[in-house]
Amino acid sequence: MTGLIAMFFVAFGAATLLPLPSEPLFAALQIQGDTSLLWLVVFASVGNTLGSVVNYVLGWQAMRFADRSWFPANPKKMARAQRWFERWGIWTLLFAWMPLGDAITLLSGVMRTRFWLFFVLVATGKTLRYVAMALVTSGVLAL
Repeated sequence: MTGLIAMFFVAFGAATLLPLPSEPLFAALQIQGDTSLLWLVVFASVGNTLGSVVNYVLGWQAMRFADRSWFPANPKKMARAQRWFERWGIWTLLFAWMPLGDAITLLSGVMRTRFWLFFVLVATGKTLRYVAMALVTSGVLAL
């Protein structure tokens, strides 16, 4: 159980702006074999998804400062970015597990992405990523 709790927190941290990789711990716990692979994927996916929720909330809260002179975008630019993100950028949330994924999840909060859509896309992408990692580590899927 200790390994699963550690996996949750490392995956959570890895999804925030902290430079913390979750892959080494995931692979080590899988190879060690003392942890159910299903629970390993669940704890990693839930932790990583909830870490992305932190970024989303930070992005959402950043808009409180939109009226400040130092804020990087004016309302016209924000409206244009919002339209682009709703049309094309929303699907990038499926790849929130990749490098720059933290920025995408932060941006989705700034862009006021509907939370349920954000959550479904991020959770789907991150879960599929850990499933793929488990398949690669077990040798079922070769890269």
